[in-house]
Amino acid sequence: MPRRTRAQQWAANLAAARQYQQREGHLEVPHRHTEEVEGTGYTLGVFIANSRARKDRLAPERVEELSALGMRWE
Repeated sequence: MPRRTRAQQWAANLAAARQYQQREGHLEVPHRHTEEVEGTGYTLGVFIANSRARKDRLAPERVEELSALGMRWE
């Protein structure tokens, strides 16, 4: 299977976050949570934790995408 670009990885994790938020109504994802999207599991808890920790280094568009989903940054 070919490696995915960072943009593809971001899009897949964002889709997982969107799915979780629509189902649960928030993005308070447990650290070990894996979200299943179209048969593929994404370590959403780790993605959310890493995004929070790296907010200052994320591109502004990415911060906006997660903020639009109701991301709590603190």
